[in-house]
Amino acid sequence: MAQPTAGSDGGTPLRRTPRQARSRARLALLLEAAERILVAEGVEALTTTRVATEAKVSVGSLYQYLPDRGAIIDALATGYFARLEAVMDDLVRAASEERWDDPVGVLVDTYAHVYRTEHGFRALWFGSGLTERTRAADREHKHRMADGIRRVLLALGVARDDEALTRAATAAILTADALAQEAFRRAPEGDTALLDEAKTMLRGYLTEVVARYEER
Repeated sequence: MAQPTAGSDGGTPLRRTPRQARSRARLALLLEAAERILVAEGVEALTTTRVATEAKVSVGSLYQYLPDRGAIIDALATGYFARLEAVMDDLVRAASEERWDDPVGVLVDTYAHVYRTEHGFRALWFGSGLTERTRAADREHKHRMADGIRRVLLALGVARDDEALTRAATAAILTADALAQEAFRRAPEGDTALLDEAKTMLRGYLTEVVARYEER
């Protein structure tokens, strides 16, 4: 039987969304197998047959949830986005309870740690197999991350909630994301010199943003 495939210009959603605990556990098992392959062999190795073999299930069982490579990539990306956003939610809570002498340092160091530990995320993002569905999801993910930065700044009491803050938070997250990706393309543990430059740049920008509110 020919195996369904997806090109890098498209993607297929989950064939069915698991409702029961057993079904969710089965999907998690499949995605764990897919991530092992992704980290060890790269995006191109993520075929349905290969993932089914790694998970020790039939291809038919895999097709119930993940009909092709695009669906596997999209499902993995969704999990990575959720974990990154959960980290941001934790930072928002911490910002409301703690005093940070260096907010930029806290944010950059926290996400640098995530990049170091989420090997699958790096393998997926630095590979060449992202689907259009995943790219669209990434744009929405960045909006949510920018909103997290906005909430951090509000929790720290250094800004007011307005349209200008939303723009500033968006600019900050896009800049930080680009520099972090480049730092981890250069070295598995991250190019610390480039990460330090990112901190310097973002501290200057944060100082400028805060000053705008102090002048009003």
